[in-house]
Amino acid sequence: MRAFVMIGMVALMTFGLRAFPFVIFSGKKQLPDIMITLEKQLPCAIMILLVVYCIKGVSFSNASSWVSTFAGVLVTALVHLKKKNVLLSILAGTLVYMMFVQFVF
Repeated sequence: MRAFVMIGMVALMTFGLRAFPFVIFSGKKQLPDIMITLEKQLPCAIMILLVVYCIKGVSFSNASSWVSTFAGVLVTALVHLKKKNVLLSILAGTLVYMMFVQFVF
């Protein structure tokens, strides 16, 4: 029973945190300038941080440890620049990375 209460509390807190901005910024009020700036800049900054996090542990001591990672990153970037579809670019990069890991190295 205690586990259900804990799960319920976590679910309620998660829902509350996600609903909070909609409650605060609902209506016809203009958003503050800082929020407009964050809305435009944050998605790109988050993607850059995710890429850096993914490649931070790559070792350049031998080709097998970095070629597959950078092939996946390159394909992801190229597909995204060409198609402008996040899901397609992530899928293509993941497939290329897994093919390199499984079949090339």
